[in-house]
Amino acid sequence: MKKRSISKLIRWMVITGLAFFIFMTAMRLVFFFRFKAPAITFTDNMQAFLLGAAYDLRIVCGAILFPFLTGSLILKSNSHKRLSIGSILSIIVTLAIMVFLLIFMKKGHAGLTTIMVVASIFVLILLWLRSTKNCNPFEHITSRKIFKAWFHTVALALVVLYAFDFEHYDYLGQRLSASIVNFAGDAKISMSMIWETYPVIPLLIFIIISCLLLILIINKSYKIIEKSEESKSGPAKFFYGLVFTLLLALGIFGRFGQYPLRWSDAFSLKDDFKANLALNPIQSFFSTLEYRSSGYDEALVKKYYPLMADYLGVNNPDNKNLNFSRFVRPKDSIRRNVVIVICESFSAYKSTMFGNGLNTTPYFNDLCNDGLFFDRCFTPSYGTARGIWAVITGIPDVEYPNTSSRNPSYVDQHSIINDFAGYSKYYFIGGSSSWANIRGLLTNNLNGLHLLEEEDFNAKKIDVWGISDKRLLLAANDTFATQKNPFVAIVQTADNHRPYTIPDEDRNNFDLVSYPKDTLHKYGFSDNDELNAFRYTDFAFRAFMEAAKKEAYFKNTIFVFIGDHGIKGNASAEFPQVWNSANLTSHHVPLLFYAPGIITPQRNSTICSQVDVLPTAASLAGIPYNNTTMGIDLASESGRMLSFPAGAFLFDPTIKQIGMVTDSLVFTDNLLSGQQELYKTYPQASDSDTLRLQLKDLSDAWYQTAKYLLYHNKKKEAVSH
Repeated sequence: MKKRSISKLIRWMVITGLAFFIFMTAMRLVFFFRFKAPAITFTDNMQAFLLGAAYDLRIVCGAILFPFLTGSLILKSNSHKRLSIGSILSIIVTLAIMVFLLIFMKKGHAGLTTIMVVASIFVLILLWLRSTKNCNPFEHITSRKIFKAWFHTVALALVVLYAFDFEHYDYLGQRLSASIVNFAGDAKISMSMIWETYPVIPLLIFIIISCLLLILIINKSYKIIEKSEESKSGPAKFFYGLVFTLLLALGIFGRFGQYPLRWSDAFSLKDDFKANLALNPIQSFFSTLEYRSSGYDEALVKKYYPLMADYLGVNNPDNKNLNFSRFVRPKDSIRRNVVIVICESFSAYKSTMFGNGLNTTPYFNDLCNDGLFFDRCFTPSYGTARGIWAVITGIPDVEYPNTSSRNPSYVDQHSIINDFAGYSKYYFIGGSSSWANIRGLLTNNLNGLHLLEEEDFNAKKIDVWGISDKRLLLAANDTFATQKNPFVAIVQTADNHRPYTIPDEDRNNFDLVSYPKDTLHKYGFSDNDELNAFRYTDFAFRAFMEAAKKEAYFKNTIFVFIGDHGIKGNASAEFPQVWNSANLTSHHVPLLFYAPGIITPQRNSTICSQVDVLPTAASLAGIPYNNTTMGIDLASESGRMLSFPAGAFLFDPTIKQIGMVTDSLVFTDNLLSGQQELYKTYPQASDSDTLRLQLKDLSDAWYQTAKYLLYHNKKKEAVSH
């Protein structure tokens, strides 16, 4: 009998994986023909099928990677009773992949419980190896039983999840999510509902037949391969094993590039059916598993609805249907362009506008003197993903512990950007929007969006975040200069972020500075690299605005600059101590609306938030819009009289703390410990129990309403002009 160079284990893994892949492909075809509209063709959805194949391959590779690595673990000794080189290499590779996978999961924001479970499995595998000395299912009877049990379980899970998924989509129009786990709490009622609603008997027949077929393939292929011969060459087996491991790892990663394949990539297809066709229930289920406890308490939302309706200025309050919609028609109907620059880590206390002694942003300070500058703007939360979410949706990102952009349940969101009817829409980012699943938020919700990323620019990548901010802003300006129609655009900067890269091409024109550590600390900087990166932001803004002023579009454009978040640090030189003790440094950012000849210059100290950016920009641009979330028009509503303190909502996801900041007080409420604090922003401020209770109610109202709106802010058609 001819001996094969490729091991029995690899051949069994390939056949088993192929069986799973064919089953999943067949299910995608069934999904397509079962749920497609009559006019939809197979050819039109080819891209969705190809992306779906990548998702399926990821699941298959994930199901067989560690069984393969485990099956390759054999403790063989040489003549000196020491482990053989092959055994040592096999263990080293397996341990390295285990560690890498745990790091990958941590970077991917997997929950602590998930990471601990996976780590426990790894420990059990190593204990198993120590006990048996041989984990190969073709050489050890216990290993064979364990491997078959694993693959039989995978087969059953695949079939059951697909069966549930089809009915879930038929009922809700959404792929299967981990929320079905919550039904176990009312098992009796849930089972009765399933029996009375779904075709239980046909589903059981499908599950039984499909499982038996997959198990037959797994068992039969094992028997055939077991009888074959394989080469005993150690180097050849190690080489094929290493190549197979790398191919499986690539299949799990899903693509060549910096970021792995994510569920949000399906929504780059810009069609809900195509996105759902590409996804599979395993991907959807496990992507939402850590979010299964997310939700809202409708009773609490209704309790605080009158307060929020008053605060937001809802014209037709409806406590029964929880209406938050406000149609706004600006007095000025001249259609203007809007350019929003979301500035990375743009801490207020580190900038010139607030008196920082190192004069870090002199050019931007001049812009603020000539524009409508809000010096008391606060981001709802810390983190770029949360900041972008708040700006685009108008909802504070109160997801805990992860971000809303990573929760597939929130992918469908209305944005005021869509009310810019007849406008070209752009989003510029110097790197990749795959980070934090931002692509899903953008492409699924912003109609007709032109998303430009690193590969779309004729510029050199300078670090992990892509091209430099100066190059990004100048490329955006070049695009704006060619526009014949009005446009609305967002530019997301990144250079003011570790590793704080200053491009080589700018070192002759940008002077680096250096200060002693005590001076840096006094003005809020950890080192000179951070300081110079912050200064480079000002340099990039100067290059952008001076180029824009030479173009025709400039005179009819509203420029908006807003920090994505601040940075925790020492603000004592510029602000009261409460900025440090209440961590306002992480939230306080500059907000500037700049349009010479259109906007009257003013320094405004009204408390405001990122969620106010789009309502205000739309109003200044003369755009009628439907506001369904939590921002207000600062240009017209900042002076309104309220029966309670006006403030900005704060949420700290690291400790699950909510709060409010007003012109004189800061209130914080830790939802885990129950500890509450009330701080004064200046010594003479009143801090009565009445004010504490008002701020407590207001922070609870914002929090509960935000949780509700994450589920009830669905995309809508643009308002009519």
